[in-house]
Amino acid sequence: SDHMENIYGYLMKYTNLVTGWQYRFFVLNNDAGLLEYFVNEQSRHLKPRGTLQLAGAVISPSDEDSHTFTVNAASGEQYKLRATDAKERQHWVSRLQICAQHHTEAIGKNNPPLKSRSFSLASQGSANSPGVQRRPSQNAVSFFNVGHHRLPAGKRVPIMQPDHLVDVREMMSQAEGQQRDLIRSIECLPASGHLTSLDQDLLMLKATSMATMNCLNDCFHILQLQHASQQKGSLPAGTTINWLEPKISLANHFKNGAAQNFPAEINKPASVREEQSIAEPCQLAREPEEINPDEELEDICDDKEDDLGAVEEQRSVILHLLSQLKLGMDLTRVVLPTFILEKRSLLEMYADFMSHPDLFIAITNGSTPEERMIRFVEYYLTSFHEGRKGAIAKKPYNPIIGETFNCSWRMPKSDVVTDAGTNSSAHSLSEQVTLPKDPEGQAEPDYYTVKFVAEQVSHHPPVSGFYAECVEKKMCVNAHVWTKSKFLGMSIGVTMVGEGVLHLLEHGEEYTFSLPCAYARSILTVPWVELGGKVNINCAKTGYSASINFHTKPFYGGKLHRVTGEVKQNMTNTVVCRVQGEWNSVLEFTYSNGDTKYVDLTKLSVTRKRVRPLEKQGPFESRRLWQHVTESLRDGDIDKATEHKRALEERQRNEERLRAETETPWCTKYFLKDGDGWVYHKPLWKTVSAAQTQQTDSN
Repeated sequence: SDHMENIYGYLMKYTNLVTGWQYRFFVLNNDAGLLEYFVNEQSRHLKPRGTLQLAGAVISPSDEDSHTFTVNAASGEQYKLRATDAKERQHWVSRLQICAQHHTEAIGKNNPPLKSRSFSLASQGSANSPGVQRRPSQNAVSFFNVGHHRLPAGKRVPIMQPDHLVDVREMMSQAEGQQRDLIRSIECLPASGHLTSLDQDLLMLKATSMATMNCLNDCFHILQLQHASQQKGSLPAGTTINWLEPKISLANHFKNGAAQNFPAEINKPASVREEQSIAEPCQLAREPEEINPDEELEDICDDKEDDLGAVEEQRSVILHLLSQLKLGMDLTRVVLPTFILEKRSLLEMYADFMSHPDLFIAITNGSTPEERMIRFVEYYLTSFHEGRKGAIAKKPYNPIIGETFNCSWRMPKSDVVTDAGTNSSAHSLSEQVTLPKDPEGQAEPDYYTVKFVAEQVSHHPPVSGFYAECVEKKMCVNAHVWTKSKFLGMSIGVTMVGEGVLHLLEHGEEYTFSLPCAYARSILTVPWVELGGKVNINCAKTGYSASINFHTKPFYGGKLHRVTGEVKQNMTNTVVCRVQGEWNSVLEFTYSNGDTKYVDLTKLSVTRKRVRPLEKQGPFESRRLWQHVTESLRDGDIDKATEHKRALEERQRNEERLRAETETPWCTKYFLKDGDGWVYHKPLWKTVSAAQTQQTDSN
């Protein structure tokens, strides 16, 4: 066939973080089923720099751009390649896929059926253990010798009917059970000795068996979609197509927020959950809920994350995870082990950045634009310390789409810094515009209320929106954050893509700001958190800006958690304040008049947030949604926590599939898409503007 011809040419190959992309000369050897590459075309007669067996390989176009694709060999090795344009990429991908399919089928024809062969760890004696008889020449073919089914010669595969899909599902369930038994057998091996659970061949066997089952899951899903399309979206009466594992009821969450007592569903028998797994049509009824702060109680939860025991006990799990990761790999879709999780959602972590509401409210009390910018920088730099729970770097729960978190803070007015020198003109807007008062005419409280709401507005990419406001001081902040995590070797980096805007409505000012990157360092020993990168804060109206650098520790010497910054007036390029210190310890502010101020973050008072009790929370509010995972982590039951976490994640994946099949868009609850960002549906600046217009009309 002309499709099996050898092809060659230059492609860009991603090497590592340091070297990046490099041009290499690639040759597709169809006869041998190999993809080889050389430094250049002139060195083609020499030994290849690298070779991949294409039997059993998966070739996938990347969703990064129209030029990139990956070749994933059965051995676990991966090439990330880039063509000059989309047409050339398609040419390479199609030829590689044809070659891979041809040689994979050839392996099948040359091996006996499953019944005549078996593979058992129990039969691996000391003399036959993979650790002893590891063959350097072992390639993709040996991985396929475990066994498989073959159809009789000349027998054609019939078109799949619904009952056949049920049969396939049953066979795959059995295969998944065998794969789990295999994993357990490997993990039950001792951590040291002749044959250990960390043996390289066994780790590879775990990875390839898991990848194979994932691939089969995807294939089965494609069959379901094909059948659904043949039926034009409607199933005959009495027909049920189940997913690969027992699932939780999807109906109510697929309705985008209808009431459902989900946590109770987790504890139902699998058979009951499976019967409820077919979703009803989406009603798109997702109304914003107005949270009454009077229903919220002061938070008594105090989950510190200083437990190193779990990390020490699960060292083999970490090593297994690292064995499957590549430098620069995007970890967004990687399922991380449960024991490294914090006992809170990422949405709640954003709320904990507001744990100094007195400093937040005091920003608008500054008498001059310069003072307000400096106060905002002070609040900004003090917010990260309380956002971390303990010294150990643990990861908050990944919010599921539609998850929300609501809370508030009450701050006694006497505890908020004011400015005696505030002039009347600075508050002219405040005096002219008053928001609607309580119809009951209650006396004004002696405290300020700061309300907070966060929502996971997107799953791929993972984007969170959060909003906080203090109505009495006519100030609010709106932000959206896309978390991008990458594996960097012995650390994990998280980039916070997005922007926040602080609105001081009394002054008509807007302050735009970004967030630093976060790094989990020393993930094999005692993991710890480090912030890094440059962030900017700007106020276009006043012309003041701030530049802040979070310094990562150099390889030799240097301090941890160091931060430096300066506030300047852009028109005159005058620096009015400099700051230095550690973002989790002591900060030193030096002003243009020579004064110096020290802020010890470890001694700053923390105002506890107020949260509704679990029984009053909606089914998709963070604490209620994750309560079983959190309780299991508190009890130290990692297996149970993993089970509950997997149920939530599987539920989200199924809902996403159903929405894709029915072409149903996701409807957010609190936030609206605005260009590249997300904005709260009822921001304070709209309320104030409406009140101002109403007063103007009445006059």
